[in-house]
Amino acid sequence: MEELHSASISKAINTLENPVKEKHARNAIIGTFQEKSAETFWRCVTKLPLQEHRIVAWKFCHVLHKVLREGHPNVLASSQRHKTLLQDLGKLWVHLKDGYGKLIQRYCQLLLTKLDFHRRNPGFPGNLVLSEEDLCRIGDNDVNNYFQMCVEMFDYIDEILGLQSAIFGSLDMSRSNSMTSHGQCRLAPLLPCILDSAQLYDLCVKILFKMHATLPPDLLSGHRKRFLRQFTILRQFYLGSSNLQYFKTLIQIPLLPENPPNFLVQAELSTYVTQAAIVLPDEDPSENNSMIGELVDLGIGNSVTSSETSQRSLSPDLLTQRDNMIQHLHGELNAHQSLIIQLKQQVSTLEMELAKKDSELTQERLIRDDLLHQVNSTDNFDELDKKYKLLEEKFNKLKEVYTKLREEHITLLRQKSDVDKQLSNMRTVEFNMAPQRIKFEEELIALQTTVDSTTRQNEELLMATELLKTEVNEVKQKLTDAVHGKSDLELKLSESEELRFSNNALWFESCRKIIEHTSEMLDDPSMSSATCSPECVSLIKEKLVSSIGKGKDEVAGFAHYVAMYIVFGKAVSNTKSDLNDAQKLLDKCKQVGKDSVKLLTAWQTGVKIDECCNGLIGSLNDVESMAFSTQANESLGDLVEDELSMMDKAIEEAANRIQEMITESRAAHSGVKLEVNEQILDSCTSLMAAIRVLVHKSRKLQAEIVANQGSNGSAKEFYKRNHQWTEGLISAAKSIGLGAKGLLDAANEAVSGEGKLERLIVASHCVAAGTAQLVVASRVKASQNSDNLAELSQASRNVTNATATVVATAKSCAQLVQQTEDLDLGVLNEHQTKRLEIECQVRVLELESSLEKERMKLSALRKLHYQEDQS
Repeated sequence: MEELHSASISKAINTLENPVKEKHARNAIIGTFQEKSAETFWRCVTKLPLQEHRIVAWKFCHVLHKVLREGHPNVLASSQRHKTLLQDLGKLWVHLKDGYGKLIQRYCQLLLTKLDFHRRNPGFPGNLVLSEEDLCRIGDNDVNNYFQMCVEMFDYIDEILGLQSAIFGSLDMSRSNSMTSHGQCRLAPLLPCILDSAQLYDLCVKILFKMHATLPPDLLSGHRKRFLRQFTILRQFYLGSSNLQYFKTLIQIPLLPENPPNFLVQAELSTYVTQAAIVLPDEDPSENNSMIGELVDLGIGNSVTSSETSQRSLSPDLLTQRDNMIQHLHGELNAHQSLIIQLKQQVSTLEMELAKKDSELTQERLIRDDLLHQVNSTDNFDELDKKYKLLEEKFNKLKEVYTKLREEHITLLRQKSDVDKQLSNMRTVEFNMAPQRIKFEEELIALQTTVDSTTRQNEELLMATELLKTEVNEVKQKLTDAVHGKSDLELKLSESEELRFSNNALWFESCRKIIEHTSEMLDDPSMSSATCSPECVSLIKEKLVSSIGKGKDEVAGFAHYVAMYIVFGKAVSNTKSDLNDAQKLLDKCKQVGKDSVKLLTAWQTGVKIDECCNGLIGSLNDVESMAFSTQANESLGDLVEDELSMMDKAIEEAANRIQEMITESRAAHSGVKLEVNEQILDSCTSLMAAIRVLVHKSRKLQAEIVANQGSNGSAKEFYKRNHQWTEGLISAAKSIGLGAKGLLDAANEAVSGEGKLERLIVASHCVAAGTAQLVVASRVKASQNSDNLAELSQASRNVTNATATVVATAKSCAQLVQQTEDLDLGVLNEHQTKRLEIECQVRVLELESSLEKERMKLSALRKLHYQEDQS
């Protein structure tokens, strides 16, 4: 696995001047989750020629940015000790004045700023995505924390803006643009920069609104000035990037409003819309052959994909909040576990050092005793001193004797003539005394040498004794510090254990709330439209039973699968024709939720685990058996025929009603009004005729599809086997029927003067969208060489052309009506002109506000309609 990780990193960071391939960068990111750190990544990149090749250094910065954003949460902490590498790399390449040198230096500075930001604010994830609750938790609702946090975010945004300015400034658009490999190599790192800056901008706006709600405006004037300056540059950055063809297929860049938020007015916070950049998924080339729009095929896809889509449509905010909470708790648990391991290692190291110090202290004590013994041996010096004094006294006495004898010798010499015999004796004595004198002199020299040596040894022993006393005191102090450090570490270890138990309790409580909330959602009326097949329930049951077998180590996965199982059980109950069976199945689903909560409690307390497991598995089996008791697909064939018949009836009624309206308009109107009504109704008549032809061709193609299946049963059996495709046909027929009624109502209101022509345009688009959905659903099972398929495609084009005719007719009629209603300004005086001008300005502002609200409402309705079709 490590070799595959290293190969992906080497392929991503190469010497070719082209953008980093997404799959290689993705493998590098996945590697960090596999090892829960970035050790392999850093070990591989340090072997690359970062200081020799500028393209390698540039791509290294890009890949590192993506790993820090999307990698494992531990990547940010483990990368802090490699900041020196980034500093040295930036200092090296800044000397290269042209090309990539300045860009590498700015990118290294941005990465250092990101690492410092996450070091100061460890609660922020790498991608900077935070909910409102997480932001309040990190800031502790303290305005001082928000003040400093906002300054650090401004610094972060300044580095991003500096990098993008350097990149665009280095591009020569005459030779390098966004569609060349050279230009894309430089522009590719702007993708994570756009994602980071969008999140930082959103967080800054929310924090500034919070601070302005509690602090005086004058105190925050510096923050507002800095925000306004960054707002202008950031808006130009987003506009320039959105115009580049390279970014259009990779990311949806947010467009900031023309005017920045007014933080002095707290009411603007309610109208503020979060600006988020969205990375677009990879396009499938096989889908480019679709002729009408980018409609989703509801009949294709495995059960897992449809289940995930159903789950997203049911409660995306809840699921997002749950996933964020689970991910956050995972990160905190891993961090505390790592801290516990580190503390245990430190305690073990200190214990080893303490044992070593004890051994050294014992040795020092032995040495000290030896030295004290040697000091005691100096007592013999006194005895030698006494002997020396005695010898010295003897020597003095001998010296006196010698002097006396010499004097006597002189006297005897003078008396030589008188005492020759005495002279001879004295010479003999003198001769005998000479060796003894020499011996005494030699002994004196030896004693003096011994005294000097003993004195030096005594001084050395005294110095060694003092040194040993100092070392003993130092060892005692270190021993005392080690004992105190051990006590502190034991206290921290105890606190970490308590924190770990608290986190486990919070973890189980979060999972319990997820299951209870999902059980409460079963009674929500919005769930009544969700449907799925019993096979989905069986698939989720297998995964749920597997997670039960893993025990409390997989609590998050267990809660996730329980919630999915309950929701899918509710969706299956919606397909039941018998209300009693549906209610029984719903009650069983609620019982599954209760048994799951009991199992969580058993795992947490360690009591009656097997009993709770058996109870939950029994409830799961009951839900599965009840789900398969009566299939809802039995009536799909009749339902298809009913919906198609209702669609034909709606189209026929709409066409007849349009003809009646033409007759009534000719009888009741004249002039421009008659001309407008005739043009509108004629275009609507043409559109309904084209839809009739398309529906007829679609029926022929469906009959051909059923006939080509061989002798495998009737059409109803075919619809039953292909229930997802059948549901697509039913949805398309419903859409066409509703669209025809809407078109009829819009035409009626336009002709009677009670409605607007714009509604007619919208209604025609809805009808065209429904027919396009019917075409796509019919083409799924058809042969590519079918003549009926070609006729259906031609009929679809005719519907598109007829829709365009309705739109063009409505617009031309609107202009014609406007020309007849133009105000004669020549008859107005100055006061009337000014008053009308003010009224027009007020009306324009009201219409703009209404337009924005209607667009948001339209977006929400389309999203809801899409989710209902998915269900």
